[in-house]
Order: sequence, then structure tokens, then C-alpha cells
Amino acid sequence: MKTTSSRRSTRRAAFTLLEMLVVLVILGLLVALVAPRVLSNVGTSKVQTTKTQIGLLEGAVNQFRLEVGRPPTADEGLQVLLAKPDGDDGEKWDGPYLERDSIPADGWGNAFEYDPGDRGRFVIRSLGADGRVGGEGEDADLDNRSL
Repeated sequence: MKTTSSRRSTRRAAFTLLEMLVVLVILGLLVALVAPRVLSNVGTSKVQTTKTQIGLLEGAVNQFRLEVGRPPTADEGLQVLLAKPDGDDGEKWDGPYLERDSIPADGWGNAFEYDPGDRGRFVIRSLGADGRVGGEGEDADLDNRSL
């Protein structure tokens, strides 16, 4: 009997191929169920980040407009929120109007578009995840007039 017990103690414990396949199938099913939920939350957070950045930029443009007496021109763009404009308006400028060294990007890393509009009704726009005009869902354009 000693021989039998010594064989059992030296036997190595290992997983069989079937056990490994079962574990892989279970992991695959878990990933398939959880991944879409996680990825949809990432998209939602990028949209929310973009809306927040638009609100921040809109506030900075409004502050610029109050102090300088006009919104930034198309040539100045949003950069004028960080650097004093040339000419007479530079004397009124009391910026920078953002607490950063650069203009923030939207949630997808793209630059915001700025349009001074007519009668001071400026637009700050993100073209969404696809970076093109139009679209639906995450690809939809976001701007300060539609928020």
C-alpha cells in the first residue's frame, strides 16, 4: 500500500484541455456581455466632456465680450482667449480667460470650431466622434446653441 500512496503524492495537479476550454468559453461570454455596456459608457462620457468644454469656452467668450466689447473675430478665433489681441482692443483685454495654456479639445481630441455669427451670436461647435458635419449618436454635432 505504501507504493499507492507515494504515487498519489508525486502526481502533479494540472488542468485538462477540456477544463481550459470551458474556462475560455465562460470568459468569452462574460466579455461579450460586459464589453458593450462599458464601451457605451465611454461614448457617453466623451459626449458629456464635450458639453462641459463647450460650456467652459462659452463662458470664456462671454467674459471676453464683456471686457472687450465684442466677441472674438473669425480670424482671432478662440486663441484670443489666451493671448492679447493686437490693436486698440488689446488695452481692454484682461485675460487670459481660461486657466490653461491651450484651448481644450472635445471629448474625441478634435479642435472646436468657432463662428462669430451675426449680431454677437457666436457658435462653438464640436463635429462629434466622426469629425464630420452631421451624424447621429456620438457622431452628432454639438454646439453651444443646442445645449
